[in-house]
Amino acid sequence: MRCHELDYELIGSEMQLVEVELDPGETVIAEAGAMTYMEENITFDTRMGDGSNPDEGFMGKLFSAGKRAFTGESIFTTHFSNSGSGKRRVAFAAPYPGNIVALNMAELGEKVVCQKDAFLCAALGTKVSISFNRRLGAGFFGGEGFILQTLEGDGMAFIQAGGTVVKKELNGETLRVDTGCLVGFTEGIDYDIQRAGSLKSMVFGGEGLFLATLKGTGTVWLQSLPFSRMADRIIAHAPASGGKDQGEGSVLGGIGRMMGGSR
Repeated sequence: MRCHELDYELIGSEMQLVEVELDPGETVIAEAGAMTYMEENITFDTRMGDGSNPDEGFMGKLFSAGKRAFTGESIFTTHFSNSGSGKRRVAFAAPYPGNIVALNMAELGEKVVCQKDAFLCAALGTKVSISFNRRLGAGFFGGEGFILQTLEGDGMAFIQAGGTVVKKELNGETLRVDTGCLVGFTEGIDYDIQRAGSLKSMVFGGEGLFLATLKGTGTVWLQSLPFSRMADRIIAHAPASGGKDQGEGSVLGGIGRMMGGSR
């Protein structure tokens, strides 16, 4: 294997975290700020890039970091290593409610394409890169789908999704989904953005103007509650933003906010 071999355990049901067990000398890479806890003898170091190519020069690292910065991602990843003599554990959690999807990259063709903020952590040796969808329609109307994240390697990788995760196996079939509900897909899946339907359906149907179309043979992961959708609902019902109270069983809630200075 090119990647370090990781043992892991997913903890929880809806707001999950992944606990990774490291043998001496093993390393796991993670997005900055994803760590929840770690045991003794776990050391961490923030580096530019994912460390998948130790011989990569400074300019190569700078170019990769520049692409991540252009898409709003952090240019750094954190490397957690076991410097002790026995097995040690480190845990990572998603920054919003949802589930974690464990990807055995060796069984998935060693390449998975996912939405740009889906990556959580992976075995050292996994290449995490940014790619741009070459379809013009996807670029203009796909929202987050225009900028995609590519994971390459033969070890374990973990991605995060909002709400419930649905795994679909396509065999030359076509699947149409809301653009925000797509989490990731394997090679063999063609991704494009197409019109949602007739003009009446697009305007009054409430399902958006465009849908993501996935066609081919491979695996697709979907999420039931994209973080952007959840955030929009919270903001829409926040009293401070002009929204309405929902689920408040007493008038005391409103009085308390007035006394506390919240309008």
